[in-house]
Amino acid sequence: MVFSSQVKVLLPKPGDLIEIFRFGYQHWVVYVGNGYVVHLTTPCKNPRPGSSSPFSVQGGRATVKRERLEDVARGCSFQVNNYLDDMYKPQPAEKIISCAEKLIGKELRYNLLGWNCEHFVTHLRYGKSHSEQVRPCVHDLSPLGSGVLCGAEWAV
Repeated sequence: MVFSSQVKVLLPKPGDLIEIFRFGYQHWVVYVGNGYVVHLTTPCKNPRPGSSSPFSVQGGRATVKRERLEDVARGCSFQVNNYLDDMYKPQPAEKIISCAEKLIGKELRYNLLGWNCEHFVTHLRYGKSHSEQVRPCVHDLSPLGSGVLCGAEWAV
């Protein structure tokens, strides 16, 4: 949903991908209901709520967190953006949420070009990782950046 009086507001439904517009990049989260999202973000022990930046993730590690959408957005505009729905069939919302919640608190590897927050949420929704914001930089690093969610292997 983008905050503007001239834009139709689309309220998120559980399992929806939300694109948050930060200065110079977009941060991606998956909506899990009741105002909460799950996302891949900085692994700092005591970060401020909603801290996320591709530049704050150090050592190739990131943490999966559940936080309020308003805290993650921190005043930035955002919108529901299930942009791959025409290309891939979304998994059932219950499965998306279940997988996301099983990963909360886990520290995972992070790679800006091969496995970032957008790869993470698209993998949750579609079972395939994808990132449009890095496509101009690389053609397809998905074999380098995919894990198996809610299954056997996860690159931890």
